[in-house]
Amino acid sequence: MNVQFRRAIVPKEIRSLVIFDHKAFHEYPGDWFERDDWKIYESWWLIVDGKRVGCCAFEPNVDFKEDISKDRENRRLRGSLYIASTAILPQFRGLGLGRLMKCWQICYARNHGFTRIVTNTRKSNRVMIALNRSFGFKFLRSTPSYYGDPSEPTVVMELRIQSQRN
Repeated sequence: MNVQFRRAIVPKEIRSLVIFDHKAFHEYPGDWFERDDWKIYESWWLIVDGKRVGCCAFEPNVDFKEDISKDRENRRLRGSLYIASTAILPQFRGLGLGRLMKCWQICYARNHGFTRIVTNTRKSNRVMIALNRSFGFKFLRSTPSYYGDPSEPTVVMELRIQSQRN
């Protein structure tokens, strides 16, 4: 199996990112990013044997606060990497690719000098919560009715890490 992570080329690949997002989160249309959202994130493809099977999106030097701030904005926070999305296509789930992507995300953060990762997910996404916990992520908070379509709380988690940079 040939596995690689490749940075998405924005704006050239925005259409592909939107289509992928719809396929990966087909059961939650309210979670889909808008076209313009992809412009603010640093997005990466997980490619297995030449096929895009996963995607993740980061926002560097940001703390996730939109669930509790009055203006629904995230605040700048040097050294913090916000993972805005982690997705594996449904037909490739259960093969360990989510674990591989999470491991890669943590290595990415370490190698780029981040000392903290923050992420959020639907409270019902027990697989993602368990995956994050298995890598040492800690629960920060749950915010009621953060997600829509259907309405659901978000679970916010963080991982403190040691940077590999000197």
